[in-house]
Amino acid sequence: MKLLFILAFCLPTLSFAQSIKYALKMPKPQNHYFEVEMELRDFKASELTVKMPVWAPGSYLVREFSRHVNYVKAVDENNKELKVTKTAKNEWKIAKGKSKKVKVNYDVYAFELSVRTSFLDLSHGFVSGSSVFFYVDGFKQLSGTLDVHPYSSFKTITTPLTKSAESVQGDGAVERFTFTNYDELVDSPIEIGNHELFYFQSGGTHHQVALYGLANYDMEQLKVDMEKITAAATDVFGQNPCKEYTFIIHNVINGQGGLEHANACVLSVNRWTYSPAEYNGFLSLVAHEYFHLWNVKRIRPIELGPFNYDEENYTTLLWVMEGFTSYYDELLMVRAGYYSKEDYLRKLQGTINYVEGSTGARVQSVAHASFDAWIKAYRPNENSGNTTMTYYSRGAMLASLLDAMIIDKFDAQKCLDHFMRYLYDEFYVKKKRGFTELEFQEALETFMGQDMDQFFNDHVYGTKIPDFKSVFSKVAVNVVYTGKPAASFGASVAQEGGKTIVKSIRSGSAAEEAGISVGDELIACNGIRVDQNTFDNFISSLVAGEYIELIVAREEIVLNLQTKMTTYERPGFRFETMTPSNEKFYYWLRSLH
Repeated sequence: MKLLFILAFCLPTLSFAQSIKYALKMPKPQNHYFEVEMELRDFKASELTVKMPVWAPGSYLVREFSRHVNYVKAVDENNKELKVTKTAKNEWKIAKGKSKKVKVNYDVYAFELSVRTSFLDLSHGFVSGSSVFFYVDGFKQLSGTLDVHPYSSFKTITTPLTKSAESVQGDGAVERFTFTNYDELVDSPIEIGNHELFYFQSGGTHHQVALYGLANYDMEQLKVDMEKITAAATDVFGQNPCKEYTFIIHNVINGQGGLEHANACVLSVNRWTYSPAEYNGFLSLVAHEYFHLWNVKRIRPIELGPFNYDEENYTTLLWVMEGFTSYYDELLMVRAGYYSKEDYLRKLQGTINYVEGSTGARVQSVAHASFDAWIKAYRPNENSGNTTMTYYSRGAMLASLLDAMIIDKFDAQKCLDHFMRYLYDEFYVKKKRGFTELEFQEALETFMGQDMDQFFNDHVYGTKIPDFKSVFSKVAVNVVYTGKPAASFGASVAQEGGKTIVKSIRSGSAAEEAGISVGDELIACNGIRVDQNTFDNFISSLVAGEYIELIVAREEIVLNLQTKMTTYERPGFRFETMTPSNEKFYYWLRSLH
């Protein structure tokens, strides 16, 4: 009797469980529109709100994807039109009344081929989910299905989504996929067309690689090299959380880099990047995006998942997410055998000189750079070099310091790999969540067994130049300071349309003092007409204190400006391996097994 009572109680509830199905169609690719249909069943509320994200996770800029939606229509189970009202920039309310089934239809214009946006033409279709799929407000946790109806000439669909065992009625080309929630749906890029595919095994994970576009790649060589890179990344953590992983690679004229997903990544590279001179750069990009499957997608700030798709998701920890990953993308190249130790030190030296040699490095802390990624990182202007510093490079620099500090403290028995494993186990495995800013510092302090306030105050929240010589000498690397005062004007110029145009001005420089602005046309210096080469040669011949008279044109008005050459000391460092190198140096760069 008790069992019958429970079944009788549960059956009505089960019969009214909400469900969601998507259909993606592309009947006329040359118009660049994806047609999307959402089928919503058994939602009890009389009004439903559907929304489109304003950003793509992993790319920290509000992109207003709803601007590509032309219309939104809805009908009930009897094909009766339901009232749809747009109530916000990315939000539509549907008056469903007592309808048990609602079909929502809309078109999305897709003609921007990047790793974070969607694209459709007669050659292929690419779906970056947050720019195409609506969600039902309050129901992002719902599982569902996606039916992809490829254009008649498109024969292959590649995505990390799980293919359903259910058959789809109608055209046999239609494929059905399942998702556990909305986050998984939009975190699963989809490539649709006639791309090439290959597969390889690495670290117990099956990998599929989709290659779109004409390019000079050698598929068999890619199998070998991508296996080595992915194996080296897996070695850092000792385990891979993915049973299957998907690479989607777009070979285009102007590559934009990559974007990470939980079980996939999308790479956009120049079609000739596979030539010997460029190939290691491609492998480094593979290493970077693949490392993100741990660092960002599982080891993450608490703000970065579950996502708020309606607005910015601020965090001060992008220097860890992107910076540490940038550190490892080069380190993995050493461990996989593509860079020598000397190659690696030259690259690390270049990173540090780029960071500390920037004027903005003394203005913007790396925590500040992380937080302001949404308003500054993707929107540089002529003054950005004076006021900002990328959290990628500076974060990589701090990762290298921490790695050396850990190796020294634990006498070459532990390194940064072990701290990454600690974060993975403590938060992803045990707590199944991200960490706060404070929790990250506390985790590092617990792992190190020491207070890290000074490190964070000086180098994370402050802009102090680290004592590279002291830190890296512990791992048998001598760091020599190479900066010295030199005469400096502080402006760069370029030839444009036969004119010499000012492109940048360093804060506090002689050029700024003279009143020159970016965009000015530089006509003459000290009575001599100049082009870019003449100007550069003239300036390089001057010493500090020498007088300069300039003739410039601004908005077609000629101005006479005066200034004096000043001195500027740009910080710089040279890395040298000590002889003989100690065991800590070799431990630093070797792969852990």
